[in-house]
Amino acid sequence: MLHAEVKSDILRDLVDIVGTIVDEVKFNLSEDGINLRAVDPAHVAMVDVTLSKSAFEKYEADETELGINLNKIEQFLKLSSAGEIVKLDHVEDENRLVLEVDNITQKMPLLDTAGMTDPTVPQLDLPISLTVEGRHLLKGVKASQNISDHIALTAGPDGFEIFSEEDEDMVRLNLPKDMLNEINANEEAKSLFALDYFSSMIKSVSSDTPIKIDLGSDYPVVLEFKFADGNGDVKFLLAPRIESA
Repeated sequence: MLHAEVKSDILRDLVDIVGTIVDEVKFNLSEDGINLRAVDPAHVAMVDVTLSKSAFEKYEADETELGINLNKIEQFLKLSSAGEIVKLDHVEDENRLVLEVDNITQKMPLLDTAGMTDPTVPQLDLPISLTVEGRHLLKGVKASQNISDHIALTAGPDGFEIFSEEDEDMVRLNLPKDMLNEINANEEAKSLFALDYFSSMIKSVSSDTPIKIDLGSDYPVVLEFKFADGNGDVKFLLAPRIESA
């Protein structure tokens, strides 16, 4: 069972965040909120999102699973304006999700969740942890997109750096530690990542959102941030591109 009302902006952010990884996902419902966890088809990236009950205007749910086509919700949300309330109801006997906004109702068939796994979030003991405002990452990624299809992240006791290079072109964003919200590093670490994945992961971040980054040399990077006025938690993991010797 699900009966919920939520602002369209929050639902849109949820769909945008998870939609960077997959088109179809399992909503794990509980009385406390919704959790979505997925790995992309190439097994390069993973997302783990929790939207708590407090993010909703109204929320009632039993512990259950709903298989959702994110593209259909995304299309429906185009009918809504910022701040409008979207109603969601699970019609169990029809196995459908009913969406309502501004006197428009859409019934959407649910997907079979039998083939949708719940991936385990790996526990990584990475040597560097830092927090940076979203505007810095967004700026660094935008500059890198003019240069290359990959991005290098480097961090150490003195600060954090984004670097891209292709042929004779190069771009670097250097953030000394006094420009970071926080940094915990006793050593240097550097990893290379596919830029399209990385940019997709942060595209929904606002400029003043703090992003926590855990980094190690040639290890997956872990990005964590909040959305929905602090009532939603996002964790992304992205596997590195190992540079050939």
